[in-house]
Amino acid sequence: MTHLETPTTVNGLSIPDQHEVTYGRGFGALAKRMGILCVELSPERAVAVMPVEGNTQPIGLLHGGAYCVLGESLGSMAANVHAGPGRFAVGIDINATHTGSAVSGWVTGECTAVHLGGSMTVHEIVITDEAGKRCSTVRITNLIRTAK
Repeated sequence: MTHLETPTTVNGLSIPDQHEVTYGRGFGALAKRMGILCVELSPERAVAVMPVEGNTQPIGLLHGGAYCVLGESLGSMAANVHAGPGRFAVGIDINATHTGSAVSGWVTGECTAVHLGGSMTVHEIVITDEAGKRCSTVRITNLIRTAK
């Protein structure tokens, strides 16, 4: 599988049209390069999948930075949906704890809002392998700004 092919299902999740599910924004060039596909997106909950292939360390494990990219993509996009028209969210803090290692297939990131405020959001992202085993827990804080 290359990142150019879009599967219809991954880890039991249906993959929707990426333009529609991201409100026409997409997930950005880096997420696209890494093969991240959005499954659902709201301020309270966001879900995406990412292939292990092409995102590994030299020893074959999913790169720790790849977990962070998936987590930041989900948390930042959820925060931007929460920010609403005329405002945008920018990440100001990210933390990841890796407790497992994916070596093949796809991982799933499930993002849940911890705090949705007027100027700041906090989201927790749990990333699991195909068997449902937790591999990483990411927490991101976003600052909400007004567009100039």
